[in-house]
Amino acid sequence: MHSRFKFKGEDFEQYFLELMDGRRKEWYDRILIDILFVASRFYRMAIQFRIWMYDKRVIRNHALGCLVVSIGNLSCGGTGKTPVVEVFARTLSEKGRKVAILSRGYRSKKRSFLFRLMQRFRSQKIELPPKVVSDGHNLLLESDYAGDEPYMLASNLRKVAVLVDKDRVKSGLYAVEQYQSDVIILDDGFQYLMLKPHINIVLVDSTDPFGNGNTLPRGILREPIKNIRRADYIFLTKSDGSHKLRHLKNFLRRHTRRAEIIECCHKPKHLVKMFSSGEVEPLEKLKGAKVAALSAIAKPESFERFLVQLGAELVLKDHYADHHRYTQQEIIDFINQAKAAGAEFIVTTEKDGVRIPKVDRCDVPLYYLRIEIDILSGRESFDQCISRICFL
Repeated sequence: MHSRFKFKGEDFEQYFLELMDGRRKEWYDRILIDILFVASRFYRMAIQFRIWMYDKRVIRNHALGCLVVSIGNLSCGGTGKTPVVEVFARTLSEKGRKVAILSRGYRSKKRSFLFRLMQRFRSQKIELPPKVVSDGHNLLLESDYAGDEPYMLASNLRKVAVLVDKDRVKSGLYAVEQYQSDVIILDDGFQYLMLKPHINIVLVDSTDPFGNGNTLPRGILREPIKNIRRADYIFLTKSDGSHKLRHLKNFLRRHTRRAEIIECCHKPKHLVKMFSSGEVEPLEKLKGAKVAALSAIAKPESFERFLVQLGAELVLKDHYADHHRYTQQEIIDFINQAKAAGAEFIVTTEKDGVRIPKVDRCDVPLYYLRIEIDILSGRESFDQCISRICFL
């Protein structure tokens, strides 16, 4: 497997991920690991002080006057959050609620200086409005300006507004005022303390819950594990329904007694042909096929495992840094490599699909794998679960 990183920032990010995983063994790596450990102690203290400031009302959070559901993680990505946000938004919308999703738009492009200048002249307001990816009817931004996850959510959801801004109090007020939203979903909102949620949902990857247990920059945790006690519900994602998770559940129970723990899994649904009008192929197409896998996500192993479990023979696999925005030349090069390796088609993730530019000639067909999420408990469907959680 090859891993190429186009930008120096991606090389830097990958190096630190390898340090966290213990894959770097040189003497200078060990010195840097010690430095990162000390830095993580200071980071941890800063995070706890910030939370204390909100708890003691030294810094006040805001309310929007509508139902606010926060869906987030303790760790940095890889929990399968986007499908959970999507199914919550779709279910609530189908039940007659006016839903808006608020995202910070990680790695999205900023508006041009000219746009911001014109906006200032057109409006008496000094503050710029949030970026509206979808007004619930139309896609209004390209993926590079929206961010890959907000764009993917906006593409898959009708009658759901999707807004991007680092200030989610501002974007929430905008959604309530402009779209009369009565449900706000905070995408990646567990650490966003400025907006008070009614329901706090935390996702934990059951295959790799907390990395090495350290906070940033020594580990992948954004805050200490004990802070999971703020959660009302804990979703164990990527679960296989086995009894192996009882140790993880017992560990979580030591930190929180009140949060309900719900097991769920990500299930492949079908293949969608790219650069077409959404042509869908059944998963049976993968069985016995020679496939090239391409991804730029936090944990490409889980995606590649899906393909193998569905019967594909991976003749070529390649991954880039998480959220990497592909160039046309990179896609052309990979298509040529896939053709040389004898691949019948290329499969990528849905999230990668929004970041892959269209190429004029595609000698090897390109598909993305559509993933959905489901409850494993057997007691209720996701629809019933969401209805119960959101008091519907």
